[in-house]
Amino acid sequence: MSFSGLLQSDIPAIDGEAYPPPELRYRALELLAPADVRVVILGQDPYHGAGEAHGLAFSVPEGIKMPPSLRNIFREVADDVRVVPPKATDLTRWARQGVLLLNTALTVAPDSPGSHANVGWKQVTDAVIAALANSEQPVAFVLWGKHAQGKRELIPDNGLHLVIQSAHPSPFSAYRGFLGSRPFSRINQWLRSQGRAEIDWR
Repeated sequence: MSFSGLLQSDIPAIDGEAYPPPELRYRALELLAPADVRVVILGQDPYHGAGEAHGLAFSVPEGIKMPPSLRNIFREVADDVRVVPPKATDLTRWARQGVLLLNTALTVAPDSPGSHANVGWKQVTDAVIAALANSEQPVAFVLWGKHAQGKRELIPDNGLHLVIQSAHPSPFSAYRGFLGSRPFSRINQWLRSQGRAEIDWR
């Protein structure tokens, strides 16, 4: 089973230039089958600078300057799980361990954060979250920021899933509850409690 069935209809038509390019917009959903998802990290929308967004939330290709949000994420990783701060900016290594790096909107207009919040992506990302939340597979949902926390109502309170909510790692909000929230060790502790392998966050 793949996520492709959820993407058969209701795909928004995007007018004008947008990031990431069409061939990368569903990369997070192409790297993982639903059965392989152990963690969902949910953000707002892709980076809005040229060359930054490549289909994985918070990730940028190697060689691209590290965005401030990702810098704060790596700072929290280092403080939380006591490792040297990661340097590789491409988070494909997390995705390959079962971490779905998803945004609530899958595109953004250049230099215009939040510009595609209402173009139709809600139906797509709601369907993805609901499918995972209503399966019998335990998943850790990490909701960073208000846009991500708007998906909380899709996740049943049945004791099956772990839900972590905090401020967004953006410099505008990281000091209001993201830094010090320790999501990475909490996820690994939860995975251990189920007898499952931890995520290597390095």
